[in-house]
Amino acid sequence: MIEQTLVLIKPDGVARGLVGEITKRFEQRGLKIVGLKLTQINADFSKKHYASHVDKDFYKGLEKYILSGPIVAIAIEGLHAVETVRKIVGGTAPKDAFVGTIRGDFAHVSFEHADKEKKSVANLIHASGTLEEAKEEVALWFSIDELHSYKRTDDDHVL
Repeated sequence: MIEQTLVLIKPDGVARGLVGEITKRFEQRGLKIVGLKLTQINADFSKKHYASHVDKDFYKGLEKYILSGPIVAIAIEGLHAVETVRKIVGGTAPKDAFVGTIRGDFAHVSFEHADKEKKSVANLIHASGTLEEAKEEVALWFSIDELHSYKRTDDDHVL
């Protein structure tokens, strides 16, 4: 099943110069970047993106983190894109993410450390959790004319 999903390279990933390395991992797996932009969001947009977390205790720190710098928003398309992207990204808690995943290779902060320091976990990246969430998030971050269709040379192996 060909799907679209959203990936956000969060401010810490951008600041650490990991944009190329992160996008490379998705493309190497045969996933297609169909939308890409560097943007800085405001508090209102953060509340829309993290609507399910706004009333939680950790939201204030999460909002401070996501507003702290530019974000690279990526719409990715491919076979089972939501599940495949989540596997490439790794577990939400960086210290528990498997080596070979983006978080496992480039982040190591624990929730315990972040709580002690009273800050959000810098985990580099966001990836939609479900197909329904992916559809909503892609529509939130990209207008229809910011999404592009094209053929990759390896599409013949998938389609």
